[in-house]
Amino acid sequence: MSALALFNRVLDRLEETLIAILMAAATLLIFVAVVHRYMAGFAIPGLQDWLLSLNLSWAQELCIYMFVWMAKFGAAYGVRTGIHVGVDVLVNRLAPEKQKTVILFGLLAGALFTGTVAVMGANFVWHVGHTVQTSPDLEVPMWWVYLAIPLGSSLMCYRFLQVAWRFNRDGQLPHHDPGAVEGLDEPMEIAPGADNIHPVPQMGGAK
Repeated sequence: MSALALFNRVLDRLEETLIAILMAAATLLIFVAVVHRYMAGFAIPGLQDWLLSLNLSWAQELCIYMFVWMAKFGAAYGVRTGIHVGVDVLVNRLAPEKQKTVILFGLLAGALFTGTVAVMGANFVWHVGHTVQTSPDLEVPMWWVYLAIPLGSSLMCYRFLQVAWRFNRDGQLPHHDPGAVEGLDEPMEIAPGADNIHPVPQMGGAK
């Protein structure tokens, strides 16, 4: 395995792990905050006083920040796996050579845009880092929060370049099948004209 392939594999795993941890942590924190708010409304001696003594006012702010980070890195994951929605009606009407040119242009334009956002975001974080600006509830430096912009955009730029390079080499784009179920080795036979939302099994298929 080449060094680049190993780097991409490690990067893929880190990306997926970070998104999964942020999603799980945000969901758990929201659940705890809702239960805390609900249970604190019951006049149960001892329990109510203890719940009211717990300050969870920071939970909503932290969840917002975690979702921001999750969205930025999730966008990069979307480029790598091909789950972003794209309108390709006009592209599919072009000749194969023109299709390749247009698709490559779109991928490189995406890399240019996200790269520009990453540079501007890094400059913004640099300037915020030289201030004493902190978040209202958590009171953490705001540059920690804004760091999601240059990091997530840089990763997204890399993913655009990665997809563009692979497409230029073998003509394949990452494709996500919303009808696929992990763990099933043999896909269900779909009748002609069916879609991924309402699949219709073919009659007389393999049993």
